[in-house]
Amino acid sequence: MADLSRRLFWVGFVLAGLGAVLFSAKAIVAKLLYLQGVDALDVIGFRMLLALPFFLVVAWFQAQRARKGLIARLGAGDALRIAVLGFIGYYLSSFLDFLGLQYITAGLERLILFLAPTFVLLISAWFLKKPISSRQWRAMALAYGGVALVFWDDLSVAGEHVILGSAFVLGAALSYAMYLIGSGEIIERVTATRLTAYAMTVSAGVTMVHFFLVKGVAGLVQTWPVYGLSLIHATVNTVLPTFMIMWSVARIGAPLTAQLGLLGPVSILFLAWAFLGEPITVLQVVGTILVAAAAVVLGRRPKSA
Repeated sequence: MADLSRRLFWVGFVLAGLGAVLFSAKAIVAKLLYLQGVDALDVIGFRMLLALPFFLVVAWFQAQRARKGLIARLGAGDALRIAVLGFIGYYLSSFLDFLGLQYITAGLERLILFLAPTFVLLISAWFLKKPISSRQWRAMALAYGGVALVFWDDLSVAGEHVILGSAFVLGAALSYAMYLIGSGEIIERVTATRLTAYAMTVSAGVTMVHFFLVKGVAGLVQTWPVYGLSLIHATVNTVLPTFMIMWSVARIGAPLTAQLGLLGPVSILFLAWAFLGEPITVLQVVGTILVAAAAVVLGRRPKSA
């Protein structure tokens, strides 16, 4: 049992780290899409439009399993809760994030998103009475020290919309933290796969309503590069990491999953260098090492475990 528990923990640990990298890389794709002349609603609209078939297939199979009695049926309360989680987690949070990316630099956006793990820990401590361990505080100190170095040069941001953009991304970080906490409380009863499929289907549905109310059917007329990038956005940066993160929450919990999310935005430094030509400085490398060290600290389970 101890070996199985250890394996499950490390599977969740790897899923959280890889999912965070793939999920955070959406900023790269979004910036590339903005170069094609689209706006935030186009970015999230095409993302969800192309991701929806994947989630519908998984949701259908999960519903069939419930009808056959293989998994528990959901009550009205569960359905409402999943709908709320879908709204705040992958519609509201994503839309606010993409709105913010239009007004501020990717560096400032990443820095603000690093507040999400703090929100998860503090909300869990205040409302769910889950204490924050000294190990988690040490890991947070290492990680945020690394972030301060990595994004030191990106903090001098100019422009009249900086405050507005920062507020949007801050709202995105808070929304996603609330989603992680809410999913952590319901995931054992619903299962990670079913929760993800249902919540993302709700999110995609809300997004499509928003998109067509504003853009109409004419909004679907875009260039092939927009469709190509959006397909990558929908599959590599949405479908895969979404399930990875939910499976991780089921194995290692929401707070640790959120903290391992620190790996994702830092990885964007190298992706931005490769795809956008952004330089990598010594401070960025040192900061990356500190954040990696924080992940190692998080991965070490207490001796009592």
